[in-house]
Amino acid sequence: MHLQVAGRPATPLVIRLPLQLFWMGALWWVDVPKVAPRDDQMTRWLAIALVQVALAIPVRSAQPLPPLVHDLVIANGRVVDPESGLDDVRNIGIRSGRIVSISREHLDGRKVIDASRLVVVPGFIDLHSHAQTMETYRYQALDGVTTALELEVGTADVDKWYEERKSGEPINYGVGIGHIPVRIAVFHDPGAFFPIGDGAHRVAATAEIKEIARRIEAGLKRGAVAIGAGFPYTPAASRAELLEVFRIAGRRHVSIHVHIRGSVEGLDEALQLAAETKAPLHVVHINSAGTTATGQMLQMIADARRRGLDVTTEAYPYAAGMTEIQSANLDAYEDAPDERLALLEWPRTGERLNRETFQRYRQIGGPVVIHTNTDEMVAVAINSPLTMIASDAYWQDGTGHPRTTGTYARVLGRFVRDAGSLTLMDAIRKMTLMPAQRLEARVPSMRGKGRLRVGADADVVVFDAARVIDRSTYREPALPPLGIQCVIVDGVPVVADGQLVEGVAPGRAVRAAKNP
Repeated sequence: MHLQVAGRPATPLVIRLPLQLFWMGALWWVDVPKVAPRDDQMTRWLAIALVQVALAIPVRSAQPLPPLVHDLVIANGRVVDPESGLDDVRNIGIRSGRIVSISREHLDGRKVIDASRLVVVPGFIDLHSHAQTMETYRYQALDGVTTALELEVGTADVDKWYEERKSGEPINYGVGIGHIPVRIAVFHDPGAFFPIGDGAHRVAATAEIKEIARRIEAGLKRGAVAIGAGFPYTPAASRAELLEVFRIAGRRHVSIHVHIRGSVEGLDEALQLAAETKAPLHVVHINSAGTTATGQMLQMIADARRRGLDVTTEAYPYAAGMTEIQSANLDAYEDAPDERLALLEWPRTGERLNRETFQRYRQIGGPVVIHTNTDEMVAVAINSPLTMIASDAYWQDGTGHPRTTGTYARVLGRFVRDAGSLTLMDAIRKMTLMPAQRLEARVPSMRGKGRLRVGADADVVVFDAARVIDRSTYREPALPPLGIQCVIVDGVPVVADGQLVEGVAPGRAVRAAKNP
């Protein structure tokens, strides 16, 4: 694949306008009975003279329109679009950040990407990314992500969050209003990302629940994409408090993206809250929440959907998770036996933890790897038709999970090509169309993402299906994948020939309409 710069097309040939019909009509008008007033005869001879003059003047025709010159053309690629079902070789023309042509025919472009023997798909939409910095946007771009959204934890200050990114980012970005950070703010918790004091461990009084609800409502009015919640990180939140948050989601028809408490009971709790309030529910990382019960929990979601409940879910393709070691999510490890503590890994050294190192690192704080799942359960989640692909990208002070840089390439390489457990079309649907559709009711601009059609946003990924694979590990989480050749955001390449393009920041805010 390479980028070519094309010249302008030749000017179309100019031809004369045929006037035969006009001439014949004029002659017929002149050749009338000879008995006529003198003035009429003079008028007829004047008409003949005017016609003869007109025939002597060259006249430009109604010219055919010149060929459309596109800003960018992706030529000769295998175009896979999950909305239309198209899977064939096409040329794609882009102008002003939009797809304006999809054709078998040659397209002219000022720049041309030769995508011969490569696959062309919509840009990947990540509904669950905590990696919301310039550094991590660049990492995710190399994995084909064109839109990264922080919808589980979210933010307590929607305006400030968007303001911090307005100078430009390489990919599209967006945020939800989060129950976790709102609780941190209301309780003045010292935690930076997850609560570690009262925000996690104190039951809210009635007035505090009202204040939490008020702030969530305010965040939605400022254009938050969704509502986020993480029950294991706020274990003291009562059912009354959670019910109030779900009522807001139901009343406003806004999806609530929930990190449920582990296993079947946790999912049942969230489904009951959603059923009671008619809130659109999105269960994050079903593979991580379900572990050995993943199959059973997917069946619970399928059953709930058949009952008419609006519930969706997602998964990432790794058997280990990651979280902040100081978070309430790991309180249960305080009294855990040694064999359970050994499931925790300190990624900066690679050591498995014991009681002494767990307590020491918990005082320091930082990300910890949690080895609680199996590859078999991950495959159940990834292969299910219910799941979207979402990375749960996590990065802190140079340490992160390999899912930040490798989620999408890993699915394409290991599940589509190597295992054959997913078709290419199904995998692309999970990465593009399904996440876009989850958000369209709240954010209408998402109807222009996740598909390749005329009029859609020009967020596009070009990859080599024979080579695509993840390379990042828990020791080297920043290693970029192979085979993601070109990534285009709003019509601008941010990755070309597998390398980041420096000096471009075409990413736009994904945001709901603001209302007072």
